[in-house]
Amino acid sequence: MGILQGVVDNWQAMQTAWEEAEILLELADEESDPETEREADEIINNLADEIAASELECMLSGEHDANNAMLTIHAGAGGTEAQDWADILLRMYLRWTEKKKFTTEVLDILPGDEAGVKSVTLMVSGHNAYGYLRSEMGIHRLVRISPYDSQKRRHTSFASVFIFPELDDEITVEINDKDIRIDTYRASGAGGQHVNKTSSAIRITHFPSGIVVQCQNERSQFSNKSTAMKMLKAQLYEYEKKAQKEDQQVLHGDKKEIGWGSQIRSYVMQPYRMVKDHRTNFETGNVDSVMDGNLDPFIKAFLLWNP
Repeated sequence: MGILQGVVDNWQAMQTAWEEAEILLELADEESDPETEREADEIINNLADEIAASELECMLSGEHDANNAMLTIHAGAGGTEAQDWADILLRMYLRWTEKKKFTTEVLDILPGDEAGVKSVTLMVSGHNAYGYLRSEMGIHRLVRISPYDSQKRRHTSFASVFIFPELDDEITVEINDKDIRIDTYRASGAGGQHVNKTSSAIRITHFPSGIVVQCQNERSQFSNKSTAMKMLKAQLYEYEKKAQKEDQQVLHGDKKEIGWGSQIRSYVMQPYRMVKDHRTNFETGNVDSVMDGNLDPFIKAFLLWNP
């Protein structure tokens, strides 16, 4: 009920802003007042952003779109260059969550050998977090002059992004005790903004699927185990859904679905500057804006392509 009330309140606020802008424009016209006209223009520009955000939210009607999301980034092969790319993606998503006023929590992180991260898992909490972020599932490719190459050669790096919805207690995922192994280990991480050091980290291996999840963000082993089981539950649910979709594609010849491990987006910084989504063909030359978390145009294009 609170979410629905928030939607109503948002539309009422936009209606009020529109009426205020109309009044200011009338006053500006009557009195030839440029200051009042600038004030009205500012309200209208802000209103346009609000309407665009609301339009995007209206596209989210999937089964779990309203849920929180677990976001995992893995650096591809390529050592420090790939690990730095994974860290750049992490920053991009953190900036995007800030703009959306979502909260984030680092569940697990494995720092890179010299820089960046080898892997990181975030819990992104907020209404429709999964609905927005499911557009990011797949392989992200970077082309740039490597800052780690003394000869200043152009490098191509890859990182994979996985998105899973946080499932509520109404969804049952059967996990047999004999199918899993639970290991404890002492956490080691970057510290600071990313992770709190702990001696009670948990790793759970699910043998039938090969899925491995880790959690080290809490000092309590019980809390880490609880979160890791939640992560495993979400991944197993998506694993089964993916298997069902693949069976349907074999039966119906559906080629639209982007498979695991495929390249979904390229971020080119040299020899030209462009970010392009290979599923929707949406692209922009404003690379800096994208890396600063302005992902909504890509998300909107994805939702129109694959609602």
